Amino acid sequence: MIHSESANMIKNAAGAAGGAALIAPIAPIAPPLIHGLAGIAVVGLGIFDTGALILKGAEALKETGGQLMSKRNK
Repeated sequence: MIHSESANMIKNAAGAAGGAALIAPIAPIAPPLIHGLAGIAVVGLGIFDTGALILKGAEALKETGGQLMSKRNK
């Protein structure tokens, strides 16, 4: 019986081999294409991270502002 880790490794290897077989016909343009897609993914993650950070900052300012206003009204 194959352990689940071994099964996952075999499935990932088969997926990588299948992906390589699909890319083989366009091998001359594959490296720039892959680098471009990786760049888009990195930029997208950066934008997502920045948005999440801005949202957390805005929530923190909102909470702090509410505390300041309640102290000022007393």
